[in-house]
Order: sequence, then structure tokens, then C-alpha cells
Amino acid sequence: MPPRRIAVLADSDTRWKWGAAVAQQLAPGHALDAYFLSGRSTPTERQLAEIGIVPDTRREVSAAELVDDQELAAADIVVMALLGGTVLTLTHSLGLAWDGRERRPITVTGYVGVVYEKMVDGLMTRAGSDVVLANSAYDAGRFRKAFTSVGVDPDTVVECALPFLGGDPYLPSASGERPFTLTFAVQPSVPKGKASRLALLERAAAHARRHPDREVLVKLRSLPGEATTHVEADPYQLLVEQLAETAPANLRLVYGNMGEVLDRTDLLVTVSSTAALESMHRGIPTAILTDFGVREAHGNHYFLHSGCLASWDDIDAGALPQPDPVWSAAQGIGKSDPYAAARARVAALRVAGPLPPLRPYYTPQRASLYLGDLLQRHGLDEKGRPLSAPLTTGDAGRVKAVVRRVARSGAKSLYRVGRQRVAPTLRKWGAA
Repeated sequence: MPPRRIAVLADSDTRWKWGAAVAQQLAPGHALDAYFLSGRSTPTERQLAEIGIVPDTRREVSAAELVDDQELAAADIVVMALLGGTVLTLTHSLGLAWDGRERRPITVTGYVGVVYEKMVDGLMTRAGSDVVLANSAYDAGRFRKAFTSVGVDPDTVVECALPFLGGDPYLPSASGERPFTLTFAVQPSVPKGKASRLALLERAAAHARRHPDREVLVKLRSLPGEATTHVEADPYQLLVEQLAETAPANLRLVYGNMGEVLDRTDLLVTVSSTAALESMHRGIPTAILTDFGVREAHGNHYFLHSGCLASWDDIDAGALPQPDPVWSAAQGIGKSDPYAAARARVAALRVAGPLPPLRPYYTPQRASLYLGDLLQRHGLDEKGRPLSAPLTTGDAGRVKAVVRRVARSGAKSLYRVGRQRVAPTLRKWGAA
């Protein structure tokens, strides 16, 4: 008997990391099929290799192509690791395409990180999935309350944890084994602005100078020109040029799997990266930077009660923050087998008989303008069918052609910058 299959739909490197890890937690014995949605942030081969989860099959598709995909319709579980608007588009369209089938896949969705903004906006677009994963007890409570208030079944919300919280518990290195290592986990869009990002890089370099016995790693997300979930306007790889001549020898730029970098980390520093939760889960001291304030715009307000807020001055003085146990428990940190409830939910749905049709909260009757715009953007009509006339015809087609030419020109420029400027700098700094 062939293995059951779980399909992951993803539109960026971060969402593939989340969706693939969820698939492994939900259905470890299933074959894994990857569907990468074509777009700005479709992951590259390098990004996929860095994540390290290899699917059994993989394809790059558009949302419209998924509607009639019979292999997707035959999957046992479909994990939608996508933007909320895309989840809504597919829940609507696949729901209509699969209506009347004797058997359809169980659909699962959720959030790739902490939910610190636009909670209602994202949650309502995910309503209608069979399982909506909440990464903590805190999230599960507010998700269920919101669903109940609008008549969506609150039992579709299942508490779990971020699927990539794992790794060996932290043990300080024995004397002489390796230097104390501080890892600064950067983010593509926080903070914004060249001056602010350069200031953080300079503070990391200053810390390395003050502590020549420490190794200071700047953990990068992507190469210049690679797209991520969030647009990175001022990559740190380009900003380092302004420090290259004065950079201390113990400051290094690194790529690679975050878990592997954490294996050699004694203190994680970030503004608000999800890497902080990975670090806390393993017991690694973790500092959430306050140098630009504690602000919703930076996402570090999420860590307000964690006990881990600190400035670079605090870090220079030797701070090694550890999270408050009560706060950690509420965020799903340290849970054993956090996906047991989700697996039980999936098992119950399997034995309950034919699944009801997928019905998102936003329907043509309830939100025709909002839903209609999302469907059109993905090349679908109100009935969830591919549009007969491609969106690239007429004026829209001419505008998109110009955008593509500009984008290709920008990509070539980024490639030249990377080859002529960034690569020599990385080699000089000994990037891994």
C-alpha cells in the first residue's frame, strides 16, 4: 500500500520551513509533496538547501493551476503555508472544485511566526480550514474567541507550537572548547532604513571590539537579490562595506540553518526574530533589542513580559537574559509533543465520515469586493475557475511587461553588486 501523502503549499522560504516542519509533525509517515507558488518570493535552491527538508516531489505552480490538480485533490492532508489572502483564495476555489467529491483532503493552515499585528485580518482569511494551528495557548484563546464571535467553529483552532522549536538543550561550552559566541539574528524588514540597520551592524562590531575573546556572528537571511517573506531594502551584506576596513577579526557574517548556528551560540541577540523563540526553547540566553524602542512597528512589543528586553549597552555590560517561565509557557516554549492535539484532530476528521464542504468566512455574499479582488489577483473568477482571459492582456499586460523588464534589470544590478562588491567582502570576513 503506497504511503499517505501530505502536500505543502508555500510561497516563500520561511513559509516552506514552517509548512514542511508542520507536515513532519502532523504526519511523519506520509510522503511529502511540495507545491511552490510562483511569485516574488518563490524560494531558491540555496534557500531550500539551507532549510534542509527535502520533499518527495516538488512543483512550481500558480494558484489557478491548483484548482484542477488531481494529485493535490488526492492528497490526504494539504498544509497551506501561505499569505492569508492566498489561503482564502484557495479555500474558496478548492472548496468549490472539491465539492461533491466522495473524499477530499484535510486542510491545515496557521502562522509561520508570532502573531503581533493584524490578528483579525489574518485569522478571518484562514477561517474555513479544517485545522487552524495556533502556536501558543495565548494565540489559541484569542483565535477561538474571534471565531466564536463571527459564527466560525472555534474547534477548528488547535493549540500547538512553532514546529521548528527543537534542538539540543543549551550547555555552556567547557573552558577552552570554543569562544563564547554571540549571534545577532538579522531581519529583512526590522528595523527599516539604511541608517538604522547600519547602526545595529556598527553596535555588533563595537561589541566585538570590546570583547575580543568572544566570537560575534551576524546571521544573514538571504543573498542580495534573493527574495524572502519580507522585502529587504538594505541588505546587511551591502552595509558591511562601510565597516569592512575597520571590522574586528572576531566579527563574522554567516548563512546556514538557524538550528545549526544556535548549536554554537551562547547569546542570541535580535530585534524581534522568531529565532528568539528557537533560542529560548533551547535555554540559550536571548536578548530582544530595545535600542530603537519597544514598538509595535518593530514587533519587539510581543516580548514585553518575557524579561528578555535589553539594549546593546546591557549586552556590552554582560547581560545574559533568560525568559520568564510563566511567559514562556504561554507562548508554547518548552512544550513536550506540542502537535499531539493536532494529530488527534486530523485522526478524528479521518474517521468521522465524509468531510463537509470547505466554506471560508468570506463569501461572495458577505465580502464580494474583498474576495473578488483576491480571486482576480490570482487569476480566478468568483466560481473559483481560472479566468478565461489572461491578466497579461491589454493595458494590464503592458504594465506588467514593463514591471518585469524593470525587475530583470534590478536583478542584474543586484547580481553585479553581489559579484563585484559583496562576494569579496564576504571572503574577506570569512563568511560561512
